[in-house]
Amino acid sequence: MSIGILIMGLVVGFLVGLTGVGGAALLTPFLILLGINPVVAVGTDFVYNSITKLFGSIQHYRQKTINLQLVKYLAIGSIPSALIALLFLQIYGNTQYLQGEIIKTALGYVLIIVAIATIIKTLFGHHFKQNTYIEKPLDQKVTITIIVGGVLGFIVGLTSVGSGSLFALAMLYLYNLKASELVGTDIAHAFILVTVSGIIHMGLGNVNFMLVLNLLVGSIPGVILGSTLSAKVPVKPLRTIISVIILMSGIKLIY
Repeated sequence: MSIGILIMGLVVGFLVGLTGVGGAALLTPFLILLGINPVVAVGTDFVYNSITKLFGSIQHYRQKTINLQLVKYLAIGSIPSALIALLFLQIYGNTQYLQGEIIKTALGYVLIIVAIATIIKTLFGHHFKQNTYIEKPLDQKVTITIIVGGVLGFIVGLTSVGSGSLFALAMLYLYNLKASELVGTDIAHAFILVTVSGIIHMGLGNVNFMLVLNLLVGSIPGVILGSTLSAKVPVKPLRTIISVIILMSGIKLIY
């Protein structure tokens, strides 16, 4: 067990529980900045996220707050696209060093997008319900749903970031979901996406299982503590501050 990794898991879990900001957007750059190979950081993050999102998915399934049809259409686009991203990484990154450089650069840009998207969602999310397209039934939005899944799935497959934040923003703008249903659907789809990607990374030997264990031991109490305090703390300013930190991490990875 590493005390440093345990503490990082505790902090990340606490911030996720407190603000709802995606764990991968915080965790993956932290791991890379600590000197862990970007390929291993991404693969490890997928497995870690799969385990944490499994429990969230089970809870939301019990609460009947998952739109299974929407999950299906998003996954039709996102799963093949994530696999294409992994294939792209293997073809064009013929060494682990080159793969790491591709991931670092892509991750930097994605973190900047995620940070801006989170700020928009936090400060202006209530405006999204005003568009008329959102009222159309899902069966009239199958094509756009699969396309959204495909585009965002490629980003997630390459960087491990965005399975929650980017998909949540898309769902907020495109679908008329209750808050609990949006969260449940987002987590359930993310679970499928990161699990498939995590299995591929395990097969490629890109997962540090001891690191996963350290992160879980730290993050589980962190999430519980953060979730407990979330009702007592002003979340919007905290989300904005964390988004700025994510933005700075993205810029640092690029430059």
